[in-house]
Amino acid sequence: MSSGITPPFVASNLALDFINTQFGVGAERRDCLDDDGSVVDWLRQAHALADELESPPEGLVNLARALRDNMKALIASAKDGQVADPGTVNRVLERGRPIERIEWEPTDAVFERKEYPRDQQSESLLQPVARALVELLTEEDLQLVKECEASDCVLLFHDQTKSHRRRWCSMATCGNRMKAAAHRARKHAR
Repeated sequence: MSSGITPPFVASNLALDFINTQFGVGAERRDCLDDDGSVVDWLRQAHALADELESPPEGLVNLARALRDNMKALIASAKDGQVADPGTVNRVLERGRPIERIEWEPTDAVFERKEYPRDQQSESLLQPVARALVELLTEEDLQLVKECEASDCVLLFHDQTKSHRRRWCSMATCGNRMKAAAHRARKHAR
């Protein structure tokens, strides 16, 4: 990525991973989306960009950040049973809507439904992220969208464990660190 910050892909959901491009607290706050190129890099890493792109559209980072902020607000409001304005998400969905076609697949001798990006404008590039949010808000239990319990982590994740008791964005990072801290605290208290 342009920023040199490795984005965390721990959420088990494209929309939440996009929201997680801004993470950390206080002086440790980081943003993976620092210019137009970094947005394209993130989309590639997330496997949300199918076509090669010669250069990112100007202003992509501005729309990406606005989309991320709108997505955060929508999830927070929906979890609280409130309403928030989905304006930016709807704009990306409408203007970035892919072209759908049916095409003959000679190998299987059937017609298949295919989708192609409308163009290489910002809305088309970000449309898969907005669509992932729509699926999350309309088809998933939002109580399973959780924030990491580590005191210095703000990452969101979609808890898909069988017991729905996942507590950390990643056991390898926050989970092990918090368990070690709890162990040290118990040991020190003796």
